[in-house]
Amino acid sequence: MPPVIEEQAEARLITEATDTFSVPVDLRYDAAVDPRTVHLTFPGGTDWAFGRDLLEGGLHSPTGHGAIRIWPCGRAQLVVERHSADGVEVVQFDNAPLIRFLDRTHGESRTSETTPA
Repeated sequence: MPPVIEEQAEARLITEATDTFSVPVDLRYDAAVDPRTVHLTFPGGTDWAFGRDLLEGGLHSPTGHGAIRIWPCGRAQLVVERHSADGVEVVQFDNAPLIRFLDRTHGESRTSETTPA
């Protein structure tokens, strides 16, 4: 069984107020459960699950599917926007931890594709 890939990143919550603040976000990928999905878990247990390809695509150009919209912000940051019945939530990440996380997930998915069950 492939291991679960986990990383932690800091996200800046973007609000209507002029102040922003950072929160820790757990990044999680479990190829055994769904090799196409990544999870971002915020303090309090709020979990955003969406396609790994969506996160990757958003590093280079605006992309979105359903309630999630992702786009690059300059050369070193990424914005993730989530629409729900409660409104719109927007967070901004530095690219480096996301790229490191995605690289690890690809290494794992290649391993699980070549390893017999």
